[in-house]
Amino acid sequence: MIKAESVTKTYGNTTAVQTVSFTLKPDEIVGFVGPNGAGKSTVLKMLSTLIYPTRGTITVDGLDVVEHALAVRRRIGYLSGDTPLYQGMRVDKFLRFIGQARGLRGERLKKQFDWVIDVCGIEAVLLKRVNQCSTGFRQRIGLATALIHDPPVLLLDEPTHGFDPLQALIFRDMLRSLSPNRVTLFSTHIIQEVAAIGDRVMLINNGRLLADDRPEGLAEKTGLPADNLEGIFAHLVRQSEQTEAPHV
Repeated sequence: MIKAESVTKTYGNTTAVQTVSFTLKPDEIVGFVGPNGAGKSTVLKMLSTLIYPTRGTITVDGLDVVEHALAVRRRIGYLSGDTPLYQGMRVDKFLRFIGQARGLRGERLKKQFDWVIDVCGIEAVLLKRVNQCSTGFRQRIGLATALIHDPPVLLLDEPTHGFDPLQALIFRDMLRSLSPNRVTLFSTHIIQEVAAIGDRVMLINNGRLLADDRPEGLAEKTGLPADNLEGIFAHLVRQSEQTEAPHV
């Protein structure tokens, strides 16, 4: 389980995330949506211990991300929006290298290596160098690195970037198959993705969490149909911007 309480992140005079609180539990796929620059990536980086909150607390399975960063990292699979891949390495060697870096050895490494190849559908490019693979396959390779140690927490930042429509459908099926007993949070600005696979939606804008509910709950709050997440999203963002706008 992940718990964030009144989390704020500032850079000098700029506040990227402000007093954000939420709880993420296993067996639930949560879509994290918001405009570009809304704070999605900043929140994910704090959850994954890449950066630390300025104020507030985040715990993963009861472990504070600041005080127990290494233990938290062992529990997390993180796919960033710009996942670094060793471009000159062959895909199979790169994945084995990542598995070893995650502490996998022997039969355990072989089992997890075979599993992520199957789950991520990358068998066709195993003998290619990473820089010889298409954008979609490189994204799948990045996902394989996040999954190879079979983490109980999966944090994905724009995971379908570079996917064609068929690859996106395959990814959605894969994410559903991975969700049992796992905390899954994925960020996106493609509302249709959340509607297709998200059990719950968190909406952020200007660093503030505007909504955290199931689509049906958001529909009830806004008076819009639950299958019109784009309309709900636009309504809540406009409403928040009107509230925050200075009165003249």
